[in-house]
Amino acid sequence: MTKNNGNQLHLGVLLYGCGHHQAAWLMPDSSIEQIGEISYYQSLAQLAEKGYFDAVFFADNQSFPANDVSIMPAFWFDPIVNLTAISQVTKHVGLVSTISSTFSNPFTASRQLLSLDHITKGRVGWNLVTSMTDFEATNHSMEALPPHAERYEKAAEFATVMDKLFLSWDSSEFLHDRANRELINPANIQPVNHKGTYFNVAGPSTSPKSPQGKPVAMQAGASKHGIALAAKYADAVYSVSWNLKQAKKFREKLDEQMKQSEDSDRHIKVFPGLVTYVGHTHEEALAKKAALDEKLPIETALKQLGYFIRQDCSNWQLDEKVPPLQPVEDFTGPVGRYETILEIVHDTQPTVRELLGYLNAGGGHHTLIGTPGEIVDQMEVWFEAGVADGFNLMPPTLPGSLEDFVELIVPEMQKRGIFRMEYVGHTFREHLGLDITQ
Repeated sequence: MTKNNGNQLHLGVLLYGCGHHQAAWLMPDSSIEQIGEISYYQSLAQLAEKGYFDAVFFADNQSFPANDVSIMPAFWFDPIVNLTAISQVTKHVGLVSTISSTFSNPFTASRQLLSLDHITKGRVGWNLVTSMTDFEATNHSMEALPPHAERYEKAAEFATVMDKLFLSWDSSEFLHDRANRELINPANIQPVNHKGTYFNVAGPSTSPKSPQGKPVAMQAGASKHGIALAAKYADAVYSVSWNLKQAKKFREKLDEQMKQSEDSDRHIKVFPGLVTYVGHTHEEALAKKAALDEKLPIETALKQLGYFIRQDCSNWQLDEKVPPLQPVEDFTGPVGRYETILEIVHDTQPTVRELLGYLNAGGGHHTLIGTPGEIVDQMEVWFEAGVADGFNLMPPTLPGSLEDFVELIVPEMQKRGIFRMEYVGHTFREHLGLDITQ
């Protein structure tokens, strides 16, 4: 397994509604009234920049099942539009938008990303997904999502076309030579002429290469197809790992796939999701989690748990230990989430209410509770083991949990010399220590 050779952790933050805990909006100091205000997201990004974060990141869902009263309208704005507004009030923090290859047109998507990359002088990244729900498909003239393998085949071609367009010409070919009446150098601006299974794109792009070469490519799929896609195209990946065992397993799968790639020496950075509850004392941190868990819509949470484990949980006693669960070998439903639930139960011996709290604040991502020292101790374990080049923070509440992280955890990381004291470069690639793409 590849150990981390750098000495600096990277940090991103996934901005979602008023926090990743499903009860966040019910808290007395909730920011729920602000989620339709662009100034709210701008202030969150400014807070991340105050903490010297590498990037802010938006996921996306292109559907809104409004008949479900528990659904948070968290994707109020298109992520690229949101990030463009954010770019005008920030100077350094990277800006990462999710792009669905199932629904997007590569010429339009690459043009939008390149435009924002030029506007920000190289601060843009994009997270390639294949989307997850048939609800989204019905908004794009489809009856349902294509099969998993087909979606990833299309995603691979999409990424290929995006790279061709990102790099189709250089701004140095824009001559604007008044004396000789030469505006461009056409010899070096040629069509990309892509003809494939899913896309036919002549090109070139209307925008030249960005100041960082091309936007940073992120990927988030953990399936066999997802890891293969990441190994071929991604600069960095977002991952889901509850504990160190799962994190090692993911890194090993990615490294093994990389050995089979054309560029086998390339190191893809891994950013596991991270949920933190931090306090000046361990008890204070526990109290923050407990306060949120108490507000959980229990009936909805139990129904979700029942779906994950394929049994009726409606009569489980909330403040008693989780009843014994069948071994994963005997489980007939989706295995990934079930394995994570088994790991949570094994590691924490939770009550039913505590388990619901873990699952409803990040869905099984690494969760750390304690003082700044206790939390950074564990972050360092993953960093030194080579399974995390950094973390993608998923704050239980916003802005509260992000404020706590910036004010309490970032100084502890800086004190240990594992996190920047200031921004050194400007582009997102510079933040991540990546070479400019030629």
